[in-house]
Amino acid sequence: MIKEVIVVEGRDDVIAVKRAIDAEMIITHGFGITEDTYKRIAFAQKRKGVIIFTDPDHAGERIRKNIVKRIKGCKHAFLPREQATKNGDIGIENASPENIIAALNKVRSESKEKRDEFKQIDLIKNDLVGSNEASNRRDALGKILGIGYANAKQFLNRLNHYGITREEFEEGLKKL
Repeated sequence: MIKEVIVVEGRDDVIAVKRAIDAEMIITHGFGITEDTYKRIAFAQKRKGVIIFTDPDHAGERIRKNIVKRIKGCKHAFLPREQATKNGDIGIENASPENIIAALNKVRSESKEKRDEFKQIDLIKNDLVGSNEASNRRDALGKILGIGYANAKQFLNRLNHYGITREEFEEGLKKL
């Protein structure tokens, strides 16, 4: 049971999420987030909490960042790209109910305090940057940790801001 309001990009995303769970949702309509929509998200965040569940692509990440800049304390759900891709189209609307539930079960909260647990050296030592397999390893580890795929800089940011512990990180690496 999800008590928070889920923020998605479009109507098709709502349909896909509703096939998986019963939850209240707010649609951003992509980059066209109006001031009224930001106010609705802020109100929902104060009232029930918000989970941002945008598409695992560049546009979805930009929408997520824009919301986070204006509304603090949001939670985040990430869907692996291959689970959201159908005929070359990437979006939450392409995911199965099981994959949507799995992503929502790995919801992450942003850390309120500035954490510096993980450094660039952690990425280098574990072949998460600077090797031919780095992108694939970040993708796989992001799935395990529930923080999604990201470039090296963003991956490091997510490790530090979504409350990933050193133990979770080490366990995730073992699973690779």
